[in-house]
Amino acid sequence: MDAIAFSSGMAAIAVLMELFKPGCHIIVSDDLYGGSHRLFRSISEKNGLTFSLAVTSDISQIESQLKPQTKAIFIETPTNPMMHVTDIAKVAQLAKSHGLLLIVDNTFLTPYYQKPLSLGADIVTHSGTKYLGGHNDTMAGFLVVSDNELSEKLRYIYKTTGACLSPFDSWLIIRGLKTLAIHMDRQQETAMKIAQWLLSHKKVKAVHYVGLPTHPDYEISKKQTTGFGSMISFETDSEETAIRVLSKVSIIQYAESLGGVETLITYPMLQTHADIPKEEREIKGINERLLRLSVGLESADDLIHDLEQAFEKE
Repeated sequence: MDAIAFSSGMAAIAVLMELFKPGCHIIVSDDLYGGSHRLFRSISEKNGLTFSLAVTSDISQIESQLKPQTKAIFIETPTNPMMHVTDIAKVAQLAKSHGLLLIVDNTFLTPYYQKPLSLGADIVTHSGTKYLGGHNDTMAGFLVVSDNELSEKLRYIYKTTGACLSPFDSWLIIRGLKTLAIHMDRQQETAMKIAQWLLSHKKVKAVHYVGLPTHPDYEISKKQTTGFGSMISFETDSEETAIRVLSKVSIIQYAESLGGVETLITYPMLQTHADIPKEEREIKGINERLLRLSVGLESADDLIHDLEQAFEKE
């Protein structure tokens, strides 16, 4: 097994794309981090790769996108920001039957809650900027593989392109890893309380948190993970409400990142997914009413109170 450290999560994925040649086709989750979409569409397609989007929680959708040129399946689970879950073992079985690489973005759950390699994945990618660093003060990315041949190819590209993690940032990531289990368990506990509170709020129309038994992928999550993480997306009753919440929160910070000790709230349509065309965003549910919450280490009661006052009109 090998883990390769990069200067950012996107640097890791950019190097990953260099495994493929012009004409190669890759099937990717249709609900995906906006930066990955941007890379694939503006850089990788320019370099001759082609991509098909699929709801990867539906195996038949993946099968329908298979082509002779298909070389890999790239999934994110849970997805960003709609929190869809893909059955990694089932997709791994399909990938192997067609001689494809299975790549899993495991940023939201980290190896502490989910281990894609043990479920059959070939390559796992992480934005170490998020939970692995844990303090919102450094950028990093990782590719993890169990195959020696893949490791050699990636390390050759890695040292050739130079997107390596610096010594000081490596130290910061090691520092974050020392408390990974502690902060992820605390954040998950708080996230569950907030998700349950949001479910009962009259101005919230939908709550997307994989730890809720009402989540459509709850059973798959229980089967393949040891935890649900602390990312919540929720849809308010109106754009006005969403903007009011963003402007009125005080403990919670309106910022784009996730996975740190501070609770952050994000407006996906304006921030992480701004480069995706509006029509495409809205089909996925990424509309003007959707907010994404990365739960930190503050008191659950304080965070709920902050949200409660933010929902109220002046």
